[in-house]
Amino acid sequence: MADSPDLRLQLVDAALACFVRKGIAATSLRDIASEAGVTPALLHYYFGDKEQLQAEVISRKILPVFTGLREPLVKAGDDIAALIGGFVNGIGAIVVEHPWLPALWVREVLCDGGALRDLLFEQLGPQLPQMMAGRFAEAQAKGRINPDLDPRLLMVSLVGLTLFPAAGAPIWRRLFNADDLNFDTVRLHTLSLLDRGLELDREQ
Repeated sequence: MADSPDLRLQLVDAALACFVRKGIAATSLRDIASEAGVTPALLHYYFGDKEQLQAEVISRKILPVFTGLREPLVKAGDDIAALIGGFVNGIGAIVVEHPWLPALWVREVLCDGGALRDLLFEQLGPQLPQMMAGRFAEAQAKGRINPDLDPRLLMVSLVGLTLFPAAGAPIWRRLFNADDLNFDTVRLHTLSLLDRGLELDREQ
């Protein structure tokens, strides 16, 4: 049987759809095969087992999303306004292009037993949260941001103000009858809120 790159990607997409809908632990190879319209034997041929298929979903679908977010943040240098704006705007773009990410993040990273928690600690943590918290600490030491803030918790706040509203959008839109509030509105609200709280030094 010849290995088809197109079919392989189709199977990865089917696995991702199942992971988002059911959760990684609750998804079986049979579920993924049904989603893709193939036999479980074909999945075994391409990936061997669910663990290897999960690793492919991470490498092909999840890591590239965050790699694309990291690049403009690195270029921001010590410009904290650009760093924060890049993160908030970057998450907004991700949510538009990959609407499956926030719900998957909440279930598989934040919830106990989440299958992607190690991914945060081992790969994403050093690339994004730890890097940004380090930049915040440096800026604070130079008097450029509010001295009462904890640089680590500032990173936590950024995630809470971006990914959480996106993941919970169906809830708060229904609660407040707020179908008019899209993520662009949330983005502008978040930037305004952070601008006041950070007390950025505009003379840097």
